[in-house]
Amino acid sequence: MTIIVTGGAGFIGSNFVYHMLEKYSDYKIVCVDCLTYAGNLSTLEGALENPNFKFYKTNICDREEIYKIFEDEKPNIVVNFAAESHVDRSIDNPEVFLKTNILGTQVLMDACRKYGIDRYHQVSTDEVYGDLPLDRPELFFTEETPIHTSSPYSSSKAGADLLVLAYHRTYGLPVTISRCSNNYGPYHFPEKLIPLMIANALNEKPLPVYGKGENVRDWLYVKDHCKAIDLIIHKGRVGEVYNVGGHNEMANIDIVKLICQKLGKSEDLITYVADRKGHDMRYAIDPTKIHRELGWLPETKFKDGIDLTIKWYLENREWWETIISGEYQSYYDKMYKNR
Repeated sequence: MTIIVTGGAGFIGSNFVYHMLEKYSDYKIVCVDCLTYAGNLSTLEGALENPNFKFYKTNICDREEIYKIFEDEKPNIVVNFAAESHVDRSIDNPEVFLKTNILGTQVLMDACRKYGIDRYHQVSTDEVYGDLPLDRPELFFTEETPIHTSSPYSSSKAGADLLVLAYHRTYGLPVTISRCSNNYGPYHFPEKLIPLMIANALNEKPLPVYGKGENVRDWLYVKDHCKAIDLIIHKGRVGEVYNVGGHNEMANIDIVKLICQKLGKSEDLITYVADRKGHDMRYAIDPTKIHRELGWLPETKFKDGIDLTIKWYLENREWWETIISGEYQSYYDKMYKNR
């Protein structure tokens, strides 16, 4: 079995690569990543030592290069993590999100049609559903929830999802889609909420919180997510969408305060900044379908997952300190300095 994993040098993709290499000793894992700001080859240092792993530095929008990889590697399954994924960046520069997230998906599926695959899996997001009100805790996103996007990022992911389903209906391409809640865990790029707060707190820097920090997210430990995708690509029904949620709803401000507490840092570091444009209030996923059909449930409670995550960042300071000393720093200043 050969599996192409696009975006495998990013956060969730790299965790999936390690999961698959550890679980399936007879699988070949081929990673395709163009190593943009969020792709870090050092993240795959352990995988590069594995004879069952191969890496290509390629943009998924490069049709000629993608076709060559498919021709050479003859994949059975393609799992597409490759995406521009930061909402703030999408607001600042929507075009690159449309190119990577929609046109890149098209190139991959065209390659799948041309060279033949058993399964194409699209890794999507709960953000395609828009948001839920804070005062209706009984409401959850299901696979039947209408798409109602809020940002250029979520719109580009929704567009890709619709294209994937269209390729299934029009061309018979064997596809599945998963829509996940917010992931956290090892190798999380330090511009996202949890790693940003850990890194800043350790360095006694301000902890920027949008608005009042009341926005609620459903948090999913990344290794639980990888197990869900593993199940979907092997046992999921073709043409289906599966919601993957953590049943761990937390307000942003509560997470920030919890990180301060666990690191022994003062909450005086918390700095409230002007809210993001079109900021969604609450995400919450109902994972009943994947549990009923495939037997998956999130295994990691947030109280345990956050301890594991903080421990990882304490033990791997060189990884994230190298990142925030480069291009990310200029972006950070641009986004937060004048708020």
